[in-house]
Amino acid sequence: MSIKRMAAAAAVGALAVASLSGCSLITGDQPQQADGSAGASGSFPESWDETITIDVFDGLANYMGVQSGWFAKIVKDKFNMELNIIAPNVAGGGDTLYNTRVAAGDLGDLIITDKGQKLDELIEGGLVLDSSAYYDQMEHAPRFDAAVDKLNEENEGVYAFPTSVSSIKPTESSEGLEPTFGPYLRWDYYAELGYPEVGTLEDLLPVLADMQEAHPTGDNGQQAYALSLFKDWDGNFMNNAKQPATFYGFDEVGFVLAQADGSEYQSIIDPDSAYVRSLRFFHEANQLGLVDPESTTQNYDTMFTKYQNGQVLFSFWPWLGQAAYNTPEHTAEGRGFGMVDMADQRIFSYGAEVYGAKQVLAIGANAEDPERIAAFIDWLYSPEGAYANGSQTGAAAGPQGLNWEIGDDGEPALTEFGTEALLTGEATVPEEWGGGAYRDGVSALNVTVVLPADVDPDTGYPYSYTFWPSFQETQANPFTEDWSAHMGGATSTMEFLEANDQITVAPGAGYTAPADTSEIETLRNQIKASIVQYSWQLVFAEDDAQFESLLAEMKTTAEGLGYDKVYDFDLEKAEAQNEARVEVAAEFG
Repeated sequence: MSIKRMAAAAAVGALAVASLSGCSLITGDQPQQADGSAGASGSFPESWDETITIDVFDGLANYMGVQSGWFAKIVKDKFNMELNIIAPNVAGGGDTLYNTRVAAGDLGDLIITDKGQKLDELIEGGLVLDSSAYYDQMEHAPRFDAAVDKLNEENEGVYAFPTSVSSIKPTESSEGLEPTFGPYLRWDYYAELGYPEVGTLEDLLPVLADMQEAHPTGDNGQQAYALSLFKDWDGNFMNNAKQPATFYGFDEVGFVLAQADGSEYQSIIDPDSAYVRSLRFFHEANQLGLVDPESTTQNYDTMFTKYQNGQVLFSFWPWLGQAAYNTPEHTAEGRGFGMVDMADQRIFSYGAEVYGAKQVLAIGANAEDPERIAAFIDWLYSPEGAYANGSQTGAAAGPQGLNWEIGDDGEPALTEFGTEALLTGEATVPEEWGGGAYRDGVSALNVTVVLPADVDPDTGYPYSYTFWPSFQETQANPFTEDWSAHMGGATSTMEFLEANDQITVAPGAGYTAPADTSEIETLRNQIKASIVQYSWQLVFAEDDAQFESLLAEMKTTAEGLGYDKVYDFDLEKAEAQNEARVEVAAEFG
């Protein structure tokens, strides 16, 4: 029994005298606490008589308003509860909205936020409920006791619940059949060239140039480019220029690029860094006319539309190129994005998070019915909840009986409706399941509570339908068959990478970096603005001489603004992160 489970009973008395507004209406003869709960030693009630609407303050949500559609119906049927999503991403001025609600003493009934400093501040401010008593009533969340304990180890209670948890070893990839990063190109155009060998990142340039020359326009007749970029996600540096570094095992920690195995750390402004290598790659591509000139002004959505229209030939991520272009119609015609075998790549992969990811769930201190919210949280960890909530990413299979069912052979398989819904998102949901477009009814929480690659204990298969033999058997098409035939017979990208030692997994340690001090924050804000500005100028430099001049200026300017001090701060975080990875690999590996 975990520490938190043993502590639960001791917290019942404190909970019973707590002054919480509202009460839940319990059916049956279960003993009730002063707040109307069923008590910590039992289970949650099977039904609630009164309909409630809870405010969900969700730092990740991309939807504002009351959850609708099929997910809303499941939640309403099980908990007689509606979810009113408060999304700073949609409302605009996210920090202002957050600060205003915190100042008012009520952030939300259910809170989805970052662990670390932000969560600590909410706990210290009394805005988050200690859910210890309810934790003892939970049936499903305790399957991930290690993550719950780790998350709450510095607090005497259960103030938060982890996300993206998994029973998969932290030394194994969390990413399913496709990695998060990788060099993906229009495979059909690559095939036309005779599948030329690609030894390095730079070797991609003549291949992409030949592809663009052969196909200068997209499906819509508009100009096509090998590369199309965007600025939306720029932060400590130019986001797009970080992506090729991941092909070589690096990920970012502030101004540091850190190898997944902790073997190397680089300063992004070092002339020999993987970041500067990417800038050189983009600059050379632009000199060849391969970079979309609208890259400096367009946003992600505009660029995504170009992928859909066949106007872009290379993608840093499978979830960009493949998601936009690999439709059933296109792949049936042999068209689509596939990862190329770049001989020197060692693609960075995120290991399964045994302690959970960055985001957490918490119950607001002023929640109207905390027990019901606790029951909802527990449900999210259940197989039913993992399937339903996890479908927001397109990975988990969604509700059983609608999207999938168990076949006569005892294996899960998508229904005809599920195939249409999950592959297109456009299917119309039957009225008994909530009606409307399937896409409009997916969970608006936008956070994965149980990793879709984790195994459903009831079926023995992952929650992600992409792993199911029944699904894989239906997905053979001219595109996948050609890709497999020229990738050693691999049936998935991840299978190829693992078989050819072209992936490096960073163990999932759930590391939380310390927040910037006020001094570091001030310095960082000035430095990163300068680095981003110079980086875009470097990509579009007129010639190599101007590139080298701007590169020297970027380094000198950054150092003059205090770069070294911030870099040292980030390097300490990167090293601490690796220590955590080493420890978790030794403990669970």
